[in-house]
Amino acid sequence: MYAIIGSGGRQYQVEAGQIVSFNKLPAEPEDEIFLDNVLMYRDEDGVNVDPAFLGSVKVRAKVLAQDRDRKIRVFKKKRRKGFQKTIGHRQYLTRVRILSIARDGAETAGAPPSAEPEAQVTE
Repeated sequence: MYAIIGSGGRQYQVEAGQIVSFNKLPAEPEDEIFLDNVLMYRDEDGVNVDPAFLGSVKVRAKVLAQDRDRKIRVFKKKRRKGFQKTIGHRQYLTRVRILSIARDGAETAGAPPSAEPEAQVTE
Protein backbone atom coordinates (compact mmCIF):
# COMPACT_ATOMS: atom_id res chain seq x y z
CA MET A 1 0.00 0.00 0.00
CA TYR A 2 1.31 3.43 -0.89
CA ALA A 3 0.15 6.96 -1.61
CA ILE A 4 1.37 9.76 -3.83
CA ILE A 5 1.27 13.10 -2.04
CA GLY A 6 2.02 16.64 -3.13
CA SER A 7 4.17 18.98 -1.06
CA GLY A 8 6.11 22.06 -2.05
CA GLY A 9 5.23 21.74 -5.74
CA ARG A 10 6.62 18.20 -5.92
CA GLN A 11 5.10 14.74 -5.81
CA TYR A 12 6.35 11.96 -3.53
CA GLN A 13 5.48 8.27 -3.42
CA VAL A 14 5.34 7.27 0.26
CA GLU A 15 4.82 4.05 2.18
CA ALA A 16 4.47 3.41 5.90
CA GLY A 17 7.88 3.25 7.62
CA GLN A 18 9.70 5.20 4.90
CA ILE A 19 11.95 8.25 5.55
CA VAL A 20 11.36 11.12 3.11
CA SER A 21 12.94 14.58 2.71
CA PHE A 22 10.49 17.38 1.85
CA ASN A 23 11.09 21.04 1.18
CA LYS A 24 10.94 22.86 4.51
CA LEU A 25 7.70 22.36 6.43
CA PRO A 26 6.61 24.50 9.40
CA ALA A 27 7.14 21.92 12.17
CA GLU A 28 9.60 21.17 14.95
CA PRO A 29 11.54 17.91 15.34
CA GLU A 30 9.56 15.16 17.12
CA ASP A 31 6.23 16.75 16.02
CA GLU A 32 3.57 14.61 14.36
CA ILE A 33 2.11 16.09 11.19
CA PHE A 34 -0.66 15.05 8.82
CA LEU A 35 -0.13 15.31 5.07
CA ASP A 36 -3.55 15.55 3.48
CA ASN A 37 -2.71 16.55 -0.11
CA VAL A 38 -3.07 12.96 -1.37
CA LEU A 39 -3.05 12.72 -5.17
CA MET A 40 -3.31 8.92 -5.52
CA TYR A 41 -3.89 5.97 -3.19
CA ARG A 42 -3.13 2.32 -3.88
CA ASP A 43 -4.02 -0.67 -1.72
CA GLU A 44 -4.97 -4.31 -2.30
CA ASP A 45 -8.26 -3.18 -3.88
CA GLY A 46 -6.46 -1.22 -6.60
CA VAL A 47 -5.61 2.36 -7.50
CA ASN A 48 -7.90 5.24 -6.59
CA VAL A 49 -7.63 8.83 -7.84
CA ASP A 50 -11.20 9.99 -7.12
CA PRO A 51 -11.01 13.38 -5.31
CA ALA A 52 -14.04 12.50 -3.15
CA PHE A 53 -12.31 9.31 -1.98
CA LEU A 54 -8.88 10.94 -1.53
CA GLY A 55 -10.37 13.56 0.81
CA SER A 56 -10.68 10.83 3.45
CA VAL A 57 -7.05 9.63 3.12
CA LYS A 58 -4.49 11.10 5.53
CA VAL A 59 -0.77 10.40 5.80
CA ARG A 60 0.58 10.62 9.36
CA ALA A 61 4.28 11.43 9.71
CA LYS A 62 6.79 12.29 12.43
CA VAL A 63 9.35 15.07 11.86
CA LEU A 64 12.86 13.74 12.42
CA ALA A 65 14.98 16.83 11.67
CA GLN A 66 15.17 20.20 9.97
CA ASP A 67 18.28 19.96 7.75
CA ARG A 68 19.90 21.51 4.74
CA ASP A 69 20.70 19.73 1.48
CA ARG A 70 24.13 19.59 -0.12
CA LYS A 71 25.50 22.77 -1.67
CA ILE A 72 24.77 23.41 -5.33
CA ARG A 73 27.16 25.64 -7.25
CA VAL A 74 25.76 27.91 -9.95
CA PHE A 75 28.26 29.30 -12.48
CA LYS A 76 27.31 31.99 -14.97
CA LYS A 77 29.53 33.20 -17.80
CA LYS A 78 29.13 35.38 -20.86
CA ARG A 79 31.70 34.56 -23.47
CA ARG A 80 34.02 37.26 -24.76
CA LYS A 81 32.69 39.76 -22.20
CA GLY A 82 34.85 38.92 -19.18
CA PHE A 83 31.79 38.19 -17.02
CA GLN A 84 31.94 35.28 -14.60
CA LYS A 85 29.85 34.74 -11.50
CA THR A 86 29.75 31.81 -9.06
CA ILE A 87 27.09 31.47 -6.40
CA GLY A 88 25.93 28.61 -4.21
CA HIS A 89 22.64 27.44 -2.78
CA ARG A 90 21.61 25.03 -0.01
CA GLN A 91 17.96 24.04 0.15
CA TYR A 92 16.26 23.75 3.56
CA LEU A 93 14.75 20.30 4.08
CA THR A 94 12.46 18.58 6.56
CA ARG A 95 13.13 14.87 7.09
CA VAL A 96 10.07 12.88 8.14
CA ARG A 97 9.24 9.25 8.84
CA ILE A 98 5.91 8.11 7.43
CA LEU A 99 4.07 6.46 10.32
CA SER A 100 0.84 5.42 8.65
CA ILE A 101 -1.59 5.92 5.80
CA ALA A 102 -5.15 6.10 7.10
CA ARG A 103 -8.40 5.89 5.16
CA ASP A 104 -11.80 6.27 6.82
CA GLY A 105 -10.41 5.36 10.24
CA ALA A 106 -8.69 2.20 8.95
CA GLU A 107 -4.98 2.68 9.56
CA THR A 108 -2.02 0.85 8.06
CA ALA A 109 1.01 1.26 10.29
CA GLY A 110 4.56 0.62 9.23
CA ALA A 111 6.86 -1.56 11.27
CA PRO A 112 9.36 0.52 13.23
CA PRO A 113 12.87 0.01 11.84
CA SER A 114 14.27 -0.84 15.28
CA ALA A 115 11.62 -3.47 16.02
CA GLU A 116 13.00 -6.98 16.12
CA PRO A 117 10.83 -9.88 14.99
CA GLU A 118 9.14 -11.71 17.81
CA ALA A 119 10.74 -15.00 18.79
CA GLN A 120 8.69 -18.06 17.89
CA VAL A 121 8.08 -20.49 20.71
CA THR A 122 7.79 -24.13 19.71
CA GLU A 123 6.59 -26.73 22.15
